[in-house]
Amino acid sequence: MLEQTRQDAPSPWHEGELAMQRSVGVVERMDGPGRNFLRKAMPEQHRAFFPMLPFIVLGAVDAKGEVWATVRAGHPGFLVSPEPEILDVSLARDPADPADAGMEDGDAIAMLGIQLETRRRNRLNGVIRRADAGAFHVRVGQSFGNCPQYIQPRSSAFVRDPDLATAIPPLHSGQLDDRARRMVEGADTFFVASYVDRNNGERQVDVSHRGGYAGFIDVGADGVLTIPDFPGNRFFNTLGNFLVNPKAGLAFVDFATGDMLQMTGRAEVLLESPEITAFPRAERLWRFTPEAVVFRPDSLPLRWSLPRDL
Repeated sequence: MLEQTRQDAPSPWHEGELAMQRSVGVVERMDGPGRNFLRKAMPEQHRAFFPMLPFIVLGAVDAKGEVWATVRAGHPGFLVSPEPEILDVSLARDPADPADAGMEDGDAIAMLGIQLETRRRNRLNGVIRRADAGAFHVRVGQSFGNCPQYIQPRSSAFVRDPDLATAIPPLHSGQLDDRARRMVEGADTFFVASYVDRNNGERQVDVSHRGGYAGFIDVGADGVLTIPDFPGNRFFNTLGNFLVNPKAGLAFVDFATGDMLQMTGRAEVLLESPEITAFPRAERLWRFTPEAVVFRPDSLPLRWSLPRDL
């Protein structure tokens, strides 16, 4: 009876995700994984995983409807799951972070726990419940794991107490300057946030990791980013969101300095384009046009290093 009920339930994928799956002929094949792996609660291994992390990647939507990705750090243990449906987050408000404006009580949020040294990552999205400025908890809407593909292994260490914010103010712009362009062009890793408003009225935010060889992103003379989409799990959470709501938030971290570059803007999915062949292994492309850019020097209290044998 349980299996019958599960199969009769509406698809766990929204129309954008289904459209992407349809484009590669995997709708039927992905129905079962969607029903089995998109959970309403965290499994025990995820609940044990999050408290080990020294940082978390977040996706949030501000009051104007713009989506932002960010990275926030804390002493391991700042993320705790007291029960499978809840993740407690001990993070102070940060007015320098543009994503912070989307972290009010009742706001939808996305979280990516990623352990770069082991290449483990788990994702969840849900709704914030906040009683004060020092912490909030998230009631899980979806919880699922990801494979380790395209993750560049790195080890991290704190260079200051994560409770102490940098004294260097953020720099705001409407476009990429030369420093930001170099940061993007040299990156092997970034994070992307997106969202949709579901037919049931719920907002579903997603934040995801993207990786490749350093230089895998092309930055045009007009400042538009062209980004390859490599073979993956066929969930199509990010690109499916773009088809429904072409808004994106990107975050790039300089792992040597703790600088972070955050952008919000518009995304376009290119399922077919002669440009695809210029990007090895790419199955499709997407473009990102920045509309607001925030460069935050020394924003993260962590520094990362590559394995010595690389």
